Amino acid sequence: MSGQAAAREQLRNRDLDGALVVDPGGTTDTLLVATGGGTALATALERLATDLEKSEGRTLRTVDVVPASAQDANGLSSFYVVVGWCVGGYLCASILAISAGARASTPRRAVIRLGTMALVAVVGGLGGALIAGPALDALPGGTAALWGLGALITFAVGAATLALQAILGVVGIGVAILLVVILGNPSAGGALPPPLLPPFWAAVGPALPPGAGTWAARSIVYFGGSGMTGALLVLSAWALAGTALTLLMAALRRKRAGTVTPAAA
Repeated sequence: MSGQAAAREQLRNRDLDGALVVDPGGTTDTLLVATGGGTALATALERLATDLEKSEGRTLRTVDVVPASAQDANGLSSFYVVVGWCVGGYLCASILAISAGARASTPRRAVIRLGTMALVAVVGGLGGALIAGPALDALPGGTAALWGLGALITFAVGAATLALQAILGVVGIGVAILLVVILGNPSAGGALPPPLLPPFWAAVGPALPPGAGTWAARSIVYFGGSGMTGALLVLSAWALAGTALTLLMAALRRKRAGTVTPAAA
């Protein structure tokens, strides 16, 4: 396999963000980019490589190996649909808290909340996938996979919010917004893909639902699902931890109530 063919393969597998292939027998080199992974990164690489080539008296040819959809403005559609799923998750959990109390009083009620959250996640995941895919053609292909991803993101954020509410009460809603919105959105790699983010944001982004979700959505739509195992594990960890903590706190709350009531009597 030639150097350019190998670089193309690594780009499609998301092992590289770009590659400069030098032609030893000529004066024109080739820059390989993937706007499907973020147009801002591809533009930055092209600008940097162009300046470098000019300083060496050479010319540059840019090839987009994994192009973004023409309807995917600046490659941001995946980020915005993931933000929508995240918002749906913590809003649903917040509504449950406002309508029935921040803390589920029994494990049964906790299960009902988680079941409601799962139903909302399935419906919301489908809605986002249909709007971004067939309706707007912003994220072409992979509608079924996007549906599954959207359901996972929505449930992961919702379950985590329920868990924070169970631990902290209404304050848990604020903590969820802090994690998902204030920390999660700037570090998600939407407008600026991870290689262009400052070190702190680049470090925390992949561990938060918006960052993991954006990476996975782009992998599904443009890269045939390559390189998304880590992102799915992160989202699954949020979902499982949120579910477990919600049920655990409800069980402890019921146990405390059962202990206090006889003593008071």
